[in-house]
Amino acid sequence: MVLREYMNCYRLVHQGRQCGGIMVAHLPLDDDGNKIVRIGHSPDPDDAFMFHAMTTGAFPTPGYNFVHELQDIETLNHRAMNCELEVSAVSIHAFPEISNDYSLMNCGASMGEGYGPMVVSLPDISVDEIRSSTIAIPGLKTSAYLGLRLAWGDCEIAVVPFDEIIPRILDGTYKSGLIIHEGQLTYVDNDLQVHLDLGIWWNKKTGGWPMPLGGNVVRRDLGQQVMEDITKYTKMSIEFALKNPDEALEFAKKWGRGIDDDTNRKFVGMYVNDRTIDYESEGRSSVRQFIREGQELGLIQSDFDPESMSFIGSGE
Repeated sequence: MVLREYMNCYRLVHQGRQCGGIMVAHLPLDDDGNKIVRIGHSPDPDDAFMFHAMTTGAFPTPGYNFVHELQDIETLNHRAMNCELEVSAVSIHAFPEISNDYSLMNCGASMGEGYGPMVVSLPDISVDEIRSSTIAIPGLKTSAYLGLRLAWGDCEIAVVPFDEIIPRILDGTYKSGLIIHEGQLTYVDNDLQVHLDLGIWWNKKTGGWPMPLGGNVVRRDLGQQVMEDITKYTKMSIEFALKNPDEALEFAKKWGRGIDDDTNRKFVGMYVNDRTIDYESEGRSSVRQFIREGQELGLIQSDFDPESMSFIGSGE
């Protein structure tokens, strides 16, 4: 089914649906009668690696046809605010704002295990210079930005697409930038220096917890059974890729903006691992703490209760 046909069908089956309401959505069907589920994820290697198996038919997903849509994380955050996609990667920073309409899966997390988004600049620029100038950031709802504010307080910032931040530093548009995705590895190719690694900062601050960055959400109006099915297949897709990495890595490399095989493998390994299969208690606690601190800073709505969060598939 082509995208235009899908969207026409989608509008019909969702006619009268209210975001956050209790009406159960009826998904469009493909020619074989399978529910069509759109998965939004970032055009970066780790997300592509995770979703490769379930969107290419590498294993059976009875009753479902998963298709992926690739957009930068800030765009996905805002699409989730409009309840557009059935499944999406989102920033943990953005989750409270969409929590009435989406639930977090207990799988698919991007957590920085002692590494994370970095503030980088050209050599010979001091931290004081950076903190008194404009920092390029990948989005106001990104977890990277929330982490930066938690670490450094108020900053003068400019929102720049994540894959343009390093080029804008190199051409002198900005003295520094907050880099995410594979930029956390490729910055060395441009002789940039690191002034702050938020993953290290959060790890030390919390006594060893991983830094929450992204999670996968599924829309509540699909109903509990469909939400659980999608979560199950997402977990299976991650496990399949980890057990059969070569094909998934080759697929993931397409989204790495020219990175080599070693860098691709290293980056995927940073963000697709055992924690991606299951946040585990420590990871879920870290998410709740990250949100609480964002609330104290005034960047996350105060009426959201982090303790009430449920993670589909966690058994909590």
